[in-house]
Amino acid sequence: MKTQNKVHTVAAALALLLTLNACGSAASGEPSATSTELGLRDISEGIQPDPKAVSLLPQSYKDKGELTVAADLHYPPTVFLAEDNQTPIGLNPDITRLIAKKLGVKVKFVDTKFDTIIPGLDGGRFDFTVSTMAKTDERLKVVDMIDYFKAGSSIGVNAGNPQKLTNETLCGKNVAVTQGSTGQLLRLPALNEMTCVSKGQPAINPVTLPNIQEALVQLHSKRIDAILYDTTALAWAQTKQPDSFTMLTPPLNVGGTGITAVALKKGSELTPAIQAAVQSILATPEYKDSLKTWGLEFGAITDAKLN
Repeated sequence: MKTQNKVHTVAAALALLLTLNACGSAASGEPSATSTELGLRDISEGIQPDPKAVSLLPQSYKDKGELTVAADLHYPPTVFLAEDNQTPIGLNPDITRLIAKKLGVKVKFVDTKFDTIIPGLDGGRFDFTVSTMAKTDERLKVVDMIDYFKAGSSIGVNAGNPQKLTNETLCGKNVAVTQGSTGQLLRLPALNEMTCVSKGQPAINPVTLPNIQEALVQLHSKRIDAILYDTTALAWAQTKQPDSFTMLTPPLNVGGTGITAVALKKGSELTPAIQAAVQSILATPEYKDSLKTWGLEFGAITDAKLN
C-alpha cells in the first residue's frame, strides 16, 4: 500500500510539474508568471474585431453573440485550468479568445474528453474546437480543419533510461498513448510499422490510457516501458525535474507534419469566418506573445490553411 501511495504521489507531483512548467519560458528556464497570474491575464483584451471575419460570420451567430468551444482542459501547456480551477489557460484558450474577439463575439468553453470532441462537433453540440488536433485523413472526412500551430510528439522513459531505449528500439515494449490522441491513432502505428513490423521485429504493444497522469503512474511503477506524448510538455517537465523521467531525442518524425488545426463540423457555415479570424490572428503580436508565454515559439506558422 505504501508503494502504491508513493507511486500516485510521484505521478501527482509530475502532473503538477507539467502544469507549473507551463508558466515558464523554455528558452530561459525562468518562470514568467504564476498560473494564477496567467489565468487572470486575457491576451485578447483590447483586440478589435476583424472586418473581413465579421462579414463572413452568419447572422444567427451574430445575434447569439457567443460561440461554444469544446476543450479537453487537462493537457498543459496547451490547455489546462488556472489555480482557481475554473479559468482555462494555455495556448489553446488564448487562440480561442483571440478568434472570438476577431469575430466580435464571446466564447463559452465546454470541458470535453478529447475522443468525444469530433462526435460532438459532428452532432452540433459545439461550434468549434482549438485542442492541438492534428490533421489526419480520417478526421478530414468529418471535420473542417484550419492550421494555427505546429506541435510534435516524443517518447518519455524512466529516469536515466535504464533499458537504454531509443526511438528505434521500442519493438515488443509497452508504450502508452492517451485515448483519442494523434499518438494513438497515427504516430505510434506509424512508428511501429517503420521500426518494427517492416523489419520483422515484434510489434510495439500500445497501451491506451485516459490521460497523461495515469500514464505517469504506470511508467513510474514500471507497468509500461515508455510514453508517447507532447514534446513540449515532456521537455519542460524533464528540464525542471530531470530525475523523474527521461525524454528521448530527437522528437519523433513519423505520422505527419505536426501541424495542428482548429476543427469544425465538415462544411460548417462558420468555417469561412473562423478561417479569416485565424489568419488575422497569425499576423498579430498577441499570437507571438502567447507562443512566448507558453514556451512554444518554435511552433509559429503564418498561413491558416483550410484542410
